[in-house]
Amino acid sequence: MLVELKDRLTQAIRDMKNATVVDESVVNECLNEITRALLRGDVPFHLVKELVNNVKKSANLNNLPSGINKRKILEESIFSELCNMLNPGKPSFTPRKGETSVVMFVGLQGTGKTTTCAKYAYYHQKKGWKPALICADTFRDGALDQLKQDAVKVEIPYYGSSTESDPTEVALEGLKRFKNENRDLIIIDTSGRHKQEVALLEEMRQLYEATKPDLVVFLIDSSIGQAAFDQARAFKQSVSVGGVIVTKFDGHAKGGGAISAVAATKCPVIFIENGEQLDKFEAFDAKAFVCRLLGKHHPAELVDRFRDSVSLDEQADLCQMFTDGENFTFKKYQAVVKHNYKMGPLLLSQVRDLQPNVQENVKPEQMKKYLIMMDSLTSEELNSSNPKIMKESRIRRIAQGSGCHVGDVMKMLEHYKQLANMCTRRKMDNMTRMISRGRMPSGAGMSGDLMNMFRQLSSSAGMARMLSEAI
Repeated sequence: MLVELKDRLTQAIRDMKNATVVDESVVNECLNEITRALLRGDVPFHLVKELVNNVKKSANLNNLPSGINKRKILEESIFSELCNMLNPGKPSFTPRKGETSVVMFVGLQGTGKTTTCAKYAYYHQKKGWKPALICADTFRDGALDQLKQDAVKVEIPYYGSSTESDPTEVALEGLKRFKNENRDLIIIDTSGRHKQEVALLEEMRQLYEATKPDLVVFLIDSSIGQAAFDQARAFKQSVSVGGVIVTKFDGHAKGGGAISAVAATKCPVIFIENGEQLDKFEAFDAKAFVCRLLGKHHPAELVDRFRDSVSLDEQADLCQMFTDGENFTFKKYQAVVKHNYKMGPLLLSQVRDLQPNVQENVKPEQMKKYLIMMDSLTSEELNSSNPKIMKESRIRRIAQGSGCHVGDVMKMLEHYKQLANMCTRRKMDNMTRMISRGRMPSGAGMSGDLMNMFRQLSSSAGMARMLSEAI
């Protein structure tokens, strides 16, 4: 994701930090490289110029007293300005569970609006909302069929009409139906527009005034480039846009269009779409995103994604396995590997993005091999925490029974020992006390406790490696 931009930004920061003395020439070279990186990423020139000027003002290295870490001051200033560029404030409205909320999606033709509506609905359905979809796109052939297919996949009710050509009538009828059914998140899909299509923009404005949505979401294709600024501004002038969703964020899109849309609408990016499947959709956090661009890791992002992927009971069980280092049996190790394999490569790859200095990672195909091997273990071996229980002859039999090589079994045993050793370190004492107080199983304290856990885990290279390998 934005690989080239990330590489250029991290290199600019690295060169600055490696300089013997941070003087004006070093600062200017760093900012010039950042300018070139952002411009190549299709960020509009006036936004880049504003960012550079703000960095110079906020850092103000010439007036700093001696002894102050100028490298850190400059890096923090760059980080802050990049965050401000992507996050001008909170969205105008946030849906509340149990209360009827109406969200209207608008955007250009071809941005993937219909699919994104379904993804937005599915995302909230998994979190306990009762969403519903309305197809008010009466202009494009096949729009209703496409929405129907996506809605049926995730068992979300939908409404549309193949005979009514007035999108306002369709939307009002759908709203009436779903409000009577006590749906608390009603999503309206609209026809794609262009800033030069005055009649369509007026139709969109009439639809907006008739349905009175709580939130209007503007969709932007991440690869559209600097043209996004004028397009986003035209939509903002027609309806009250309250948030931005960036589509097609997978691959190597430049992404400057997303920043342009934020600048034009003065609204934050609230979600990004990073794949074609309906679950390739995630909440956007500007600080976490900029951390990744600058080659850093952000614990809050990992906590959110881990929490989204794992139930509360599973979170408590998984944390307990790691804190019980004295009795980390092969059976517990099997449960951990099985759990990670079930979550799939997405979360694991995100962990690696958050912790770029991790030396070793277990890939999904390796996990699958480990699980096959452990199916060959006896009950006595599974309940043991001593890898020496498996003699050389037994290792050969496990390899033969699982269709693997002896070397594969040895790698599995080594991985088990690494995990078991890390679990016994003193770094885990705080987590043990935290769980013993009964805080982990409770929903209210889960977020803070998980945050503390990941901060502790990421505080050293060994803990970071354990986090990447095990979670």
